Amino acid sequence: MRRSRSLIFATVTALAAGGAATYFAGNASAATACAPAWSASAVYVKDNVASQNGHNYTAKWWTQNESPAVRSGQWDVWADNGVCEGGTKPSPSPSSSPSSSPSASPSSSPSTSPSTSPSTSPSPSTPAGPLPKHFLTGYWQNFDNGAAPLKLAAVPATYDLIAVAFADATGTAGAVTFNLDPGLATAVGGYTDAQFKADIATLHSRGKKVVISVGGEKGTVAVNSAAAATAFADSVHRLIQTYGFDGVDIDLENGLNPTYMASALRSLRAKVGSSLIITMAPQTIDMQNPQSSYFKLALDINDILTVVFTQYYNSGAMLGCDNNAAYGQGSVNFLTALSCIPLQNGLRPDQIALGLPASTRAAGGGYVAPSVVNAALDCLAKGTNCGTFKPPATYPGIRGAMTWSINWDVTNGNAWANTIDPHLATLP
Repeated sequence: MRRSRSLIFATVTALAAGGAATYFAGNASAATACAPAWSASAVYVKDNVASQNGHNYTAKWWTQNESPAVRSGQWDVWADNGVCEGGTKPSPSPSSSPSSSPSASPSSSPSTSPSTSPSTSPSPSTPAGPLPKHFLTGYWQNFDNGAAPLKLAAVPATYDLIAVAFADATGTAGAVTFNLDPGLATAVGGYTDAQFKADIATLHSRGKKVVISVGGEKGTVAVNSAAAATAFADSVHRLIQTYGFDGVDIDLENGLNPTYMASALRSLRAKVGSSLIITMAPQTIDMQNPQSSYFKLALDINDILTVVFTQYYNSGAMLGCDNNAAYGQGSVNFLTALSCIPLQNGLRPDQIALGLPASTRAAGGGYVAPSVVNAALDCLAKGTNCGTFKPPATYPGIRGAMTWSINWDVTNGNAWANTIDPHLATLP
């Protein structure tokens, strides 16, 4: 996320095959035995098996309400494993609720506060329940750069997840802290640490989630060793205890070590519990190849990762998942062709959201009207309103959209959130 950024133009390598942790809803007990019967209301993820009409099928990626007998072609979600015998009742393993995220998603299950309560007064509260099936994320600027300065409690109600930008590096490798920016405090007529904590509690009372973002275009946080990983996990945990943050956002734009950052995030998850929200905001180039460090991190923590909102801007032209053409930023084709890369390489639809600037002033390039964001969401979720590129499948679980930033959106009359937020309710 940018206080200022230069355009990044890149020549992209061909897509590499990516792997991810998989979760099994059931397996055939023998080569010819039928797997648990497919259920239209159940959620299946990659490598789950189900049977229908005397055939076994294996899911290639996240799916719900897509009949294996109908959707088992070469480019469809199901692979036909052939004839089976002895059909069984639907397995209880897949999630049976059509309104929830896949059962493996950490964002679909938390219903309690972090295991360690904040240690300072006022004591921040944590909203009950998970994030919505489809939700809107915005970054709140802890600095004054010409966008509308806001106290945290003034964030519009259209946003479900607010990422506080940013945590600050310390003199200890990997460790972070948080300090209210004096310039922002002056711009909003005074803002104290106690008021900021109270504002997080206020957002919680409205059912919102708040995470602390680490990095940014000028960020200098580096987690490149076991000691730095421990320092990162311990320091972020202290911020969660102190302020009541619901999780952490990884926005390291100057490189990261996937091995040590994965270790740090797993350690943090162990400290906080399943309620921890983990988000990532990679640049477009970072999610082109599953072997790149950012993409690899996402795959390595797939089981605890909440959502990735790739920054689909400031990037120039990029290859899409068809690997046939370079798509120019600022179009429906760019959003859909690039977002299907992680969808086809190990991440679930509920772990993917579209990241866009709120206005032309918020980024150096790649701004699209919010109506274009809605069209891209429709294309991914329902196969409608696509451009010339049409994804190889539909992804009804696509999570939503993110913007840089809430402040720029407010400056622009809230046009971004006011257009996209109601549209999310129309997605399946």
